[in-house]
Formats: sequence, C-alpha cells, structure tokens
Amino acid sequence: MLSGYRLMWMMVLFDLPTITEKERRAANRFRNFLLDQGFERCQLSVYLRFCAGKEQTQVYSKRIQKALPESGNVQIICFTDKQYENIVSFQGPIRQPANKNPMQYALF
Repeated sequence: MLSGYRLMWMMVLFDLPTITEKERRAANRFRNFLLDQGFERCQLSVYLRFCAGKEQTQVYSKRIQKALPESGNVQIICFTDKQYENIVSFQGPIRQPANKNPMQYALF
C-alpha cells in the first residue's frame, strides 16, 4: 500500500551565476535538464518533482550531481507527501488553495 509517509517530493533550489554568456548557457542547460527529468518549475530557481519513494529521490540526486554546472549553489530538499500537503502558498496577498497531490495510477 502506498503511504503519504513513503511517497516523496524533491525540491531543487539553485542560485547560478549568469554574468557571462558561458554561465547563462550553463544555467539554461541545468534548468532544461531538470525539466527533462520530470521536474516542474515552481519559481525561477525552484523546481519540484514527485517521487515514488526515497530510493527514487536518491537516483535523481545522483543524476543532478552529474549535471551540476561548474559554479553556483544547488540544494536538494526531500520531503514526504504528507508534508507537501501542508505547504502554504500565497500569490500576492491572496492565499492559494492547498496543494493537490498527483493522481495515483494503477498498473495491471
């Protein structure tokens, strides 16, 4: 049985230099890499991905490590699906509805 305490989310936060053309290309390559890996953009330098468990977050962490640009800061935060439900979001002064968990699929 899938549990909200076993299902995980990964959040990748980064601050990459973009002063030179080479740095801008590297930052764009990293953003595109995250999108190709199934992450969705939450903010300019914050990307989020749903994972089936801790093992899958470890796989993606290794992939991200291999794709890191030469400079800049990248952090990865992993949290459970239950913790995800408690995120409070605002758009301007207006509180947004609670986050919806992704639909679960049954494979036969």
